[in-house]
Amino acid sequence: MDRQNLTLLTDLYELTMMQGYFKNKDQNETVIFDAFFRNIPCDGGYAISAGLEQVIQYIKELHFEQEDIDYLASLSIFQEDFLEYLKNFKFSGDIYAIPEGTVMFPREPMIKVIAPIMEAQLVETAILNILNHQSLIATKAARVCYAARGDGIMEFGLRRAQGPDAGTYGARAAMIGGCIGTSNVLAGQLFDVPVKGTHAHSWIMSFPDEYTAFKAYADMYPSACILLVDTYDTLKSGVPNAIRVFTEMRNAGIPLTFYGIRLDSGDLAYLSKKARKMLDSAGFPDAIISASNDLDEFLIDSLKVQGAAITSWGVGTNLITSKDNPSFGGVYKLAAIQGADGTFIPKIKLSENTEKVTNPGNKMIYRVYEKESGKVKADLICLVEEIYKEEDDLLLFDPAEPWKKTKLKGGTYTLRPILKQIFDKGECCYTSPSVMEIRAYCKQELDTLWDETKRLVNPHKVYVDLSKKLYDTKIRLLDEMGDK
Repeated sequence: MDRQNLTLLTDLYELTMMQGYFKNKDQNETVIFDAFFRNIPCDGGYAISAGLEQVIQYIKELHFEQEDIDYLASLSIFQEDFLEYLKNFKFSGDIYAIPEGTVMFPREPMIKVIAPIMEAQLVETAILNILNHQSLIATKAARVCYAARGDGIMEFGLRRAQGPDAGTYGARAAMIGGCIGTSNVLAGQLFDVPVKGTHAHSWIMSFPDEYTAFKAYADMYPSACILLVDTYDTLKSGVPNAIRVFTEMRNAGIPLTFYGIRLDSGDLAYLSKKARKMLDSAGFPDAIISASNDLDEFLIDSLKVQGAAITSWGVGTNLITSKDNPSFGGVYKLAAIQGADGTFIPKIKLSENTEKVTNPGNKMIYRVYEKESGKVKADLICLVEEIYKEEDDLLLFDPAEPWKKTKLKGGTYTLRPILKQIFDKGECCYTSPSVMEIRAYCKQELDTLWDETKRLVNPHKVYVDLSKKLYDTKIRLLDEMGDK
């Protein structure tokens, strides 16, 4: 779990293709691969980029140890000259990426790799593994946080995650998506993010009675005193005993700076409203009521509609696994091959499924904002040599239905390129922000979306358009392929 050299974290066919390139092609033939996704998770209106820092670490550490070479030799499918080549293998290409925390949409490159074909091929699996997982959990977290309408969301899912790495890097992604803390102490240490938690039912059950358990906990943690009140009977025992402890703390002059109760079962709307009345009547109107128990964005949204008196939420299984949509679906496709004159020859993949036809060429992405509101109007994928000026009119059209057009008058919109260079000739030229800095940036990104795009059900679609030049290139390649 702590091994930094993940070179063999790859599918076997990446290595067999590498050997094929080694034997049959110019090893230094430069190509472009794009990593992108086709569908937004959870039928949402947007996705959140996450995992780039781990991709950077992977690329920096990319090399074959002697034990790796020995293992590959033991498979009896790799020839000696190819294995000898691997001994000095190092990534030497360029990488561009959408920074972590950025809102992103289908079919636009999350990462663009420009490198010799053998290098670009090898990194496919690990890049997709890292980006697919963290982008999925960051997106899910953003949805959960949106449903909470400003209440704090704590990530509580480690014990239900698919292994230690998924739990730890999932917690990282959840923080990027907007959570205020995680129960995962290792994630707190690795990524310098807040760790939070209360106590379990076993704490209550290990004492002679509930009051004694609450009292002992309050004595140890007076400034972080959230008491779990549903071990026996929430309203007849748990809440009254919590009130008794809070009253004793107040009478003893102990400041009640961060205190309250947690509900982990039952009808959370009913119990929270009853508990709120009890706490208020006892003189504790600022006591927090937090809740857990298999929450997700839809249940939180429903509880908010019902007027539940909950202001803090612990979300575990459904967040850390993105239970209703457990995979992101990112893919990695060849987009161009460099010709002898140094220019890139666009390549396209055909498919019976229209959505699987790729966008060819060396591309960049502009985000188009409405100048007056600062909200996202669309994303524009174009070829790198294209130049746009904000004072000129901008014609956008749907590449699937090109008769649908929108003209933005010059001066009414702004443009922002969202792909950043990460590696230059094999050397990292980008410094990753801290997780908490990425989290703050992600919040700013989400604020650029219209409310209609952020809604949980049937969100408004943000269009990802192609430039006229890229669209024409795509149609030309489709026509040429159709004539063969």
